[in-house]
Amino acid sequence: MTKNKDGMRYPSIDKLLSKIDSKYKLVYAASKVAHIIETEKLKVEDTQCVKSVGVALEEILNDKVKINFES
Repeated sequence: MTKNKDGMRYPSIDKLLSKIDSKYKLVYAASKVAHIIETEKLKVEDTQCVKSVGVALEEILNDKVKINFES
């Protein structure tokens, strides 16, 4: 699989917003997941993105991360 090194074209914001209904919540969730990936030095398999934020967004899109927001 070819890695995406060209920036944030994948995953699509429209597809991501079908998972999390707010851009602000999406940014918050992606930053938290990316932080966990980096600090725990996790190896995530089968991703197209190279950077941790892109990998986090892919994980959110593929329903591999469960996120609950308080009201």
